[in-house]
Amino acid sequence: MSKSLPSPEEAINILRESGCSTDVIRHCKAVAKLAVQIANKCAQNGVNVNVQLTHIGALLHDIGRSKTHDVHHAVVGSEIAKSLNLPTPIISIIERHIGGGITAEEASELGWPSKSYTPKTLEEKIVAYADKLIEGSRVVSIEETIRKLREELGTDHPALKRIMNLHKEVSTLCRGGGNL
Repeated sequence: MSKSLPSPEEAINILRESGCSTDVIRHCKAVAKLAVQIANKCAQNGVNVNVQLTHIGALLHDIGRSKTHDVHHAVVGSEIAKSLNLPTPIISIIERHIGGGITAEEASELGWPSKSYTPKTLEEKIVAYADKLIEGSRVVSIEETIRKLREELGTDHPALKRIMNLHKEVSTLCRGGGNL
């Protein structure tokens, strides 16, 4: 990582200065708290994870909500992060936190640059997963998340399988840490 990560306080200030609402900032703090718990559990199990990157990435994951609250907030957020010269791993977390990820084909359908927006690094996966377990600023079960997504997207939407796979992968790394 060539550029240094902002501190947690700097990350919160970036959200404020970008125009994020108090509710979005509260959500980002809740996601960050859970993501750090998950990352620490993984680290305790001997998994190589950058807890600081996970923390700052989780704090900034919804920066795009300063401009839009639809699915495009991921791409909008990555553009904001690039304009602020944030480190590439933070930009990637912001870009890849939607659902269980967005495929290149789905990205094209959304009018996004045609590339994969699925979480690749462990830090990206932890932030995307923690985001699915926070509704507003409260922790919810993976079962509740899946139930609500089925209602919104339909029972056979590919995002459901990706989220369940994310749940299995992160839970396995944390040895049962599904809903930390």
